[in-house]
Amino acid sequence: MSHYTPDAITGEPEVVEDALAFEGDAASANLPAAWAALKSAVTSLRGYQRADGSVDPAVSARSREVHELVDRVIDSLRALADDYRHDAEYLRASIRDFERWVNDGFGVPDFLDSLTAFHPEQQRVDGRRHVVVFPMYTQNGNPDKVFEAVAVEVIWPEFVAGLEAGDYSNALFVPIRFLDFTPGYDTNSAVLFPETVTMRAVPTFTWGAIFADREAARFRVVVREAARVTRLELPAGAQQLLDDQALAEETFVMWDLIHDRTHMRGDLPFDPFMIKQRMPYFLYTLEELRCDLTAFREAVRIERAGADSVSSPQAVETAARVQYAILFDRIFRFAITGSRVKNYDGLGGQLLFAWLHQRHVLHWTDTSLTIDWPEVAEQVIALSDAIDDLYWRSIDRPKTAHWLAAYQLVSSVVTPNPASVWAKGPDALPLDGPPRGLTDAVLPDEFPLSMFYEALEKKMTGVIDSTAGITGAGLPGR
Repeated sequence: MSHYTPDAITGEPEVVEDALAFEGDAASANLPAAWAALKSAVTSLRGYQRADGSVDPAVSARSREVHELVDRVIDSLRALADDYRHDAEYLRASIRDFERWVNDGFGVPDFLDSLTAFHPEQQRVDGRRHVVVFPMYTQNGNPDKVFEAVAVEVIWPEFVAGLEAGDYSNALFVPIRFLDFTPGYDTNSAVLFPETVTMRAVPTFTWGAIFADREAARFRVVVREAARVTRLELPAGAQQLLDDQALAEETFVMWDLIHDRTHMRGDLPFDPFMIKQRMPYFLYTLEELRCDLTAFREAVRIERAGADSVSSPQAVETAARVQYAILFDRIFRFAITGSRVKNYDGLGGQLLFAWLHQRHVLHWTDTSLTIDWPEVAEQVIALSDAIDDLYWRSIDRPKTAHWLAAYQLVSSVVTPNPASVWAKGPDALPLDGPPRGLTDAVLPDEFPLSMFYEALEKKMTGVIDSTAGITGAGLPGR
């Protein structure tokens, strides 16, 4: 981890220790030897692939190594069958997809058959392991559609199973942790989503997997440093998250369970996911923040119900930690992670911070951050209510009117760029043309960082960068 001096956030940062490096470790994860062979072959094979996953015909025609590498992949998949009998159908389909790729001359891969044969959502058992290999890009990772192999295990504690079987049903949700991975996951990517796989047609997706161990690990590293830099005294429940990787993983699983299902619930615009639509990025901000704040609201409800709740004691205890996780991940990590080009998650963190500050719940005084904890839940839920009301009104509004109302909500809390056309109001916008004109009028950094966040970013950049490729195995408290 990187540490900085001096203490005051307004000072210049100085890196005084090297950042930790994190990567998968097959030996410590007790993976079969066939996994190591698979990982090695896939990693070498990636070096021959172009961005679309194909191999240059001039190369494949004369290179025995490409054929030999695919043979090694296939042999490894066959060898894994004994250890992963629960994925036998998937492994057979993957072999066939690799054989077809060879027979088709190493063109753009098509792994639809193996993708549709893989069903981790039907095996949500704590500790259940899977090994998968697909041609894919990794979100927030490698944009090229090359082969990736990843060994994972499911995180499915009993209390989460109880929540999912009760009020928080989410049949597609699969929380996992890393055991080992190829280079595309030695990045910031924390998801394994079927829509990232290269395939000839788009099926109905039946699962989505999130690496809770990576989410938890980078939260622990970033928030620990942010609390030190801002001199924030953490409550005991938040400190538990920083000290215990297993607790942090379970906390993120609960958060993700509720967040994920929220995308399709509530009084929504017609397409809450906004898939295949081109629209201003602050609308994505509001959708992701809506889901997080709904998870916060539900965590408050579960915690307050306490012993009178049908939830298990572990769920009640975790619900309290979920609130800390959402708040601190949003205001400390999301707000200053990534580029300033249409960073909708970053804007969500800025919005939450500013909302709490302007309601005198969060204070930055004498270069120290303090939070009035008894007031936090009420004000976070108030922001959730404001977004929910925007959504409820959306179905009675034309699209452009909804966009303008969304901008008004965000800009009433976070100050827009002084050069913004949107900030000048409807009279300055091209309302008589197609919606694309409105989207094009949004600046890449429509809502720049505040002075507080500019200073914090300078202090935190090294720590945030150090979490690329992080897993829970690289941290104490596991």
